[in-house]
Amino acid sequence: MQIKNLMSTTLITIDKDQSLADALKLLRKNKISRLPVLNNKELVGIVSERDIAKKLGSSKYESMPASRLHVSSVMVKDIISVPQTMRLAEVAEIMLENGIGSVPVMDGDEMVGIVSKADFVTLAVDGEYDKICTKELMSKDIKSVSPSERLVHARRVSLDSKVGRLPVIDDETLVGMITSKDLMRAFIDFRKKVPEKYQKSQIKEVLVEDIMSTNPRVVTKDTCISEVAKIMMETGFNGLPVVEDDVVVGIVTQTDILRLIAKLEA
Repeated sequence: MQIKNLMSTTLITIDKDQSLADALKLLRKNKISRLPVLNNKELVGIVSERDIAKKLGSSKYESMPASRLHVSSVMVKDIISVPQTMRLAEVAEIMLENGIGSVPVMDGDEMVGIVSKADFVTLAVDGEYDKICTKELMSKDIKSVSPSERLVHARRVSLDSKVGRLPVIDDETLVGMITSKDLMRAFIDFRKKVPEKYQKSQIKEVLVEDIMSTNPRVVTKDTCISEVAKIMMETGFNGLPVVEDDVVVGIVTQTDILRLIAKLEA
């Protein structure tokens, strides 16, 4: 199958000179995690929730409102794109090798679509994916935080580990999840509510438990990958904790499913 048969042709884009506040509105309205960035209709970058969370949480920009920052100051400029005729397995390998969540799809110099890990997950809802269990894919190297730790610490763990989803664990029990989206929104809401002169000191008082999602969806080691894919499609979650006897023993993500698809398609 060629990537043009999987890509999304509904393109939600933003101009490089628009503000991060504009980008946030588009991300929220369309329930997406990244935006292609244009300059005079030419593709010049990609901006994601994680990029925005990284920027807004940095000490250099900690007191600057999103309305004063341009998309061009946050976007990733080294764009990796693929032709619409490229095979699925090749695109999957490119995404895995470069650690990226989506790629623009081109017809010559024109962007005609975009494909993300979430699009690939739709391929794993039946067939041979019914016979593969979570325990065969999940990562056992779990990066987590506790509910009493600071928001700024969770941001640092997320960035250093290059993960967009952290289980929140209290006394070995899963009590919540915190994502790049949660971090981004928390920094935005904090800036709106707290006067600028108090932000530097008060940001240290915001805790993980203040912004985490509670009662997270979980799977077991024996859950089939087709069921994991269905849960991801239903919820929009890009990763699910794997739990055994109320203890987190792993995490399965869209990246794990993408790696499986690349292997099977090849």
